[in-house]
Amino acid sequence: MKYRQIGKQIIVYIITLEARLVLRKYKPKIIAVTGSAGKTSTKDAIAVVLGSGFNVRKSEKSYNSELGVPLTVLGCSSGWLNPIVWFKNILVGAKLILFRTKYPEWLILEMGVERPEDMSKLVSWAKPHISVVTTLSEVQSHVEFFSSPELLIKEKAKILKNLEIMDFAVLNKDNSLVYDLKDKTKAKIITYGFEEGADLVASNYRIVFRLNGKGESVPEGVTFKVDCEGSSVPIRLFNIFGRQYAYSALAAIAVGKIVGFNLVDMSEALYLYESPPGRFKILEGVKNSFIIDDTYNSSPSALRMALETLGDIEKRRKVVVLGDMMELGKYTIEAHKAMAEYVINAGVSVVFVVGPRSKFITESLRERGFEENNIFEFSTSDEAKKKVEDIIREGDVVLVKGSQFMRMEKIVEEIMAEPEKKEKLLVRQEKEWLEK
Repeated sequence: MKYRQIGKQIIVYIITLEARLVLRKYKPKIIAVTGSAGKTSTKDAIAVVLGSGFNVRKSEKSYNSELGVPLTVLGCSSGWLNPIVWFKNILVGAKLILFRTKYPEWLILEMGVERPEDMSKLVSWAKPHISVVTTLSEVQSHVEFFSSPELLIKEKAKILKNLEIMDFAVLNKDNSLVYDLKDKTKAKIITYGFEEGADLVASNYRIVFRLNGKGESVPEGVTFKVDCEGSSVPIRLFNIFGRQYAYSALAAIAVGKIVGFNLVDMSEALYLYESPPGRFKILEGVKNSFIIDDTYNSSPSALRMALETLGDIEKRRKVVVLGDMMELGKYTIEAHKAMAEYVINAGVSVVFVVGPRSKFITESLRERGFEENNIFEFSTSDEAKKKVEDIIREGDVVLVKGSQFMRMEKIVEEIMAEPEKKEKLLVRQEKEWLEK
């Protein structure tokens, strides 16, 4: 393990050095995205909007770490434990430095924080021209490495630190912790949200339904209106739903406005936007149910938003399958217990939990009088998946969510109507994950 860690440090040093030299040579504009939740969906929405007019490159998957960010700059994928792949990645970087080649005009980089100084290190060499902050919460994932949530927020806020007066900070006005960062930068501020007073204001949000082959109403996507500087345009997002995706689209439109795009063109570009696997993806399930596949990861703020969206769905029995939320440190018990309120408010009928931490959710549910016969507890996703399939009824809506360590996508595979399409539809289908 010690030698593996040393090897990783050497690789990080080499590819970061190469990434620095590549940025110095090609001088692309950089958009950096951070937050407690919604980073990946916002990064993807920005890529769709800017990609309609520029040559762009975005972080693949959630490449947002000291390793992922330089890999994105170089246009490479992780080599996992394969030294040959890492050697090839280093050669790619060398080629970019030694020879002139076509390089993206814009880089859209997701930047995450796990430990103190993570953001400082990233922005010290990958300096953003536009920084986007999606949402922040008092209790966040990765807080276990910080003495307080405030220090984690302070670290993430460093994404604004090096912005110049002609740069831009794009902030979610509806989130007070994000909006308060407006005084932490000298850059120009653009805000977005559903609240009046934002530069881009969304309204008339609703879930759009369609009839399937059996005449049943199933979610098709969401629609809402955006007002900006006296102009208004409708936005429609297909095959996803949830207010969080409206926020992602708003952030993307804000970035588009900065670079001179008009609202109509951006509305049309967003027709192509879709959620990546494992991020609130709507899938057909067994017994004519439908699945909300949100298995990529989980945190208190992300789970809260997922449950609130589930509450918007009417006239269907609701089932939730919730795995542990990891990396919460001393806030683990408190954060899991707090989710019981959102489960109840969403009108959930049946609750499955997976893992020792998520049992604090059901403990709190029992204290609130939730029906004991509709609570099921398991240690692993493999143990839970058959029981979930047995319990599902005709027409149910099933939300599946948990931190990536819990491998909740295994449950989705068990209950999806077309498991033969799992490689395309599910997260973590790479060989390296499947062998774990």
